[in-house]
Amino acid sequence: MGGFGRYLAAALAARIASEGMGMAVVLLALERTGSAAHGAFVLTAWLAPHVLAAPLAGAAAARTRRPRLFHAGALAGFATAVAALTVLLGRAPVPLVLAVAVLGGSCGPMVTGGLSSLITALVPAGPGRDRAYGWDAATYNAAAVTAPAAVGLVAALGSAGPAMAVLAASGALAAALAATLPYEDQGAGPVPGAPRAGLGAGLAALWRVRELRAVTSATTLGFVGIGSLTTVSVLLATELGSPGGGGVLMTAFAVGALGGSLTLGRNTSVEPGRLVRWALACTGAALAAAAFAPSVAVTAAVFALAGVCDGPLLTATLRIRARYAPDGVRTQVFTLGAGLKLTAASAGAALVGIAADAPAAALLTGIAGLLLAAALLHALTVPREPVGPARTATAGPTGPSAGSATTATGLRTPEGP
Repeated sequence: MGGFGRYLAAALAARIASEGMGMAVVLLALERTGSAAHGAFVLTAWLAPHVLAAPLAGAAAARTRRPRLFHAGALAGFATAVAALTVLLGRAPVPLVLAVAVLGGSCGPMVTGGLSSLITALVPAGPGRDRAYGWDAATYNAAAVTAPAAVGLVAALGSAGPAMAVLAASGALAAALAATLPYEDQGAGPVPGAPRAGLGAGLAALWRVRELRAVTSATTLGFVGIGSLTTVSVLLATELGSPGGGGVLMTAFAVGALGGSLTLGRNTSVEPGRLVRWALACTGAALAAAAFAPSVAVTAAVFALAGVCDGPLLTATLRIRARYAPDGVRTQVFTLGAGLKLTAASAGAALVGIAADAPAAALLTGIAGLLLAAALLHALTVPREPVGPARTATAGPTGPSAGSATTATGLRTPEGP
């Protein structure tokens, strides 16, 4: 298995562990304490550090002289925290359990954006790298499909404890695979003599580079809606007469997203900014239609269509980050972008909890409206390409990074510089 193949295996294993935590923690808390609220508090402690730890993790990854040890160590810490929660949740004092959850959640940015940032060192610039981001996005969607199913199956056959143990083992496998990646061979780590980027450099790049600012603001707004979709799907299925149908709807969305990332997401002929806008707009339109579906079966079909539309969004986002993030802060840009989206999703879940008494169709229409607004926001904030002869000026601080597939004169050809 080549370097990128091992990367995909590590990313899939890590993201299965991450995606399964939401269900597994709540099931384990309910089993041992009789209170799902206890699990919700632990899950909040797990998720809360993501946005705060993102710039720290990104800066540390960029500065480390031993990237293999750093990345594998972060994944090992993630897996260790999952294993510790498997033992402690419902048995140890609550402050200790919450502290372990905070520590494990602090490793979370390296499971998402931190891992994705490695692709620029593993795959040469060009269409091949764009396709690699499509495969990377597929690991998120594949994990979203398989992790809840695996947790539910193991918990049904035994208990929630073994289900958590499976997630810990998946995280440990990710750490072991990450330790085999060719970091040093690909020039990972800091460049000798290069100035070190500060903790705020990634955030500054997200604001200063218009392409990064556009995609970050749009996807963050969109994820306020996506974060509430799970809860709304349960409410909608209940109103349609199928209280257990919420899981069916979200599975349909996840399967559709996986298909979209493996097909539409691998299309490198479409400019990624345009793909972001179309993905947000079409997902919003499909969810708006789902609000008026007459049955769970029809709603599931429309949710699958919405997932297909959503599938290319992450691929396009990753391509934009890789193209325009300055070399010294690329990992910070990836981890911060992922952290902001996760925080937005958490905020969306909290908002729908406050408005849970509203009709589910109205809530789903609100989610659709947020996605359509996100598409419009991207259209209004993304820079317009100049018309006429190609620019010949060297890319400055707000242009694409030197190692990206895009330069100030446009997309590189295989024979180009």
